[in-house]
Amino acid sequence: MKKEKKVLVIESLAAQLALTPNFYVVDLEGMNAQKTSMLRRECFTQNIKLVVVKNTLLRRALEQTGVEDAAQLFPVLSGSTAVMFTETVNAPAKLIKSFGAEHGKPVLKGALVQECAYVGENQLDTLINIKSREQLISDIVGLILSPAQKLVSAITSSGSNVAGIVQTLAERE
Repeated sequence: MKKEKKVLVIESLAAQLALTPNFYVVDLEGMNAQKTSMLRRECFTQNIKLVVVKNTLLRRALEQTGVEDAAQLFPVLSGSTAVMFTETVNAPAKLIKSFGAEHGKPVLKGALVQECAYVGENQLDTLINIKSREQLISDIVGLILSPAQKLVSAITSSGSNVAGIVQTLAERE
């Protein structure tokens, strides 16, 4: 690959890293064309961008962007490497687990999610359980609204009980 093309690839990766800072580094080595095509289709349906990269170019793009904790991923940048870029932080982890269970690959090498580095395949379950920003916001809103909802339901239920008691007393007379 010529130097000019390498510079373009590094700039493209750096721009993608700036646009979507959550990414997974996976091993696709040994996957045939049919399985790779199935994985790409599955990534497309889940809004995950899958890019096969050279390790040195990814390393330079990470260095160029100055992403914190990216240096922790440098040891896993060997062999066949692909990067999964995503907005939904746990979608690639779920895809890796389900597709990997069925086909044996891809294997998680590492991930940089919500400004934290996760290295090794043993981190896959942790990544699956990470909640997205939207899920956390909805949990917080639910917790805030919960006492108000309980109060309203207590008032309405006791109000119907009072009305029932009054009606029963009125019928006795």
